[in-house]
Amino acid sequence: MTDHSAGEGSRIDSHPRAAPVYSRALRLGNFVTLGIAILGSVAGYFLAGLPGVFSALMGAGLALVFMGLTAVSMIVAVRVTRNSPPPDVRFFGIVVGAWFVKLLVFVGVAIWLRGQPWLDPMVFFVAALTAVIALLIVDVVALQTSRVPYVDVTLPGEGSNSTDKAAPNS
Repeated sequence: MTDHSAGEGSRIDSHPRAAPVYSRALRLGNFVTLGIAILGSVAGYFLAGLPGVFSALMGAGLALVFMGLTAVSMIVAVRVTRNSPPPDVRFFGIVVGAWFVKLLVFVGVAIWLRGQPWLDPMVFFVAALTAVIALLIVDVVALQTSRVPYVDVTLPGEGSNSTDKAAPNS
């Protein structure tokens, strides 16, 4: 196991249990969204010309931004509440606050995009919906393939003092 000293607290994935799951979801989500953006842009170009390309890029990009905000809010909340007992209201405040900000941003972007002449609504909808479904699948895969312990247990020889190792039975 690694020693999580105060010097490591500035790294985003310094939490030994949860942060690697969210970091992996972010990495996989970037690749999946890039693929959806490329395929959607090609399909959008053939269906609606240049507005189709912009619509596909905007739909995939917005899905990635919102997924990224969720993962980052979870990582930040885990870091803030690292040494607190489990029902910590700060964790829920950070996560719900980030979701509220996402809601406000989504409504603002939807109102702004409503009348844009360079946006093809159907290509945007299909690209955004495809990206959202794909990113949900990425989140599930990242969670299911991770190895997150249920409890924190210090095993013999893993203490902070390396001289506490048990002597072998002879």
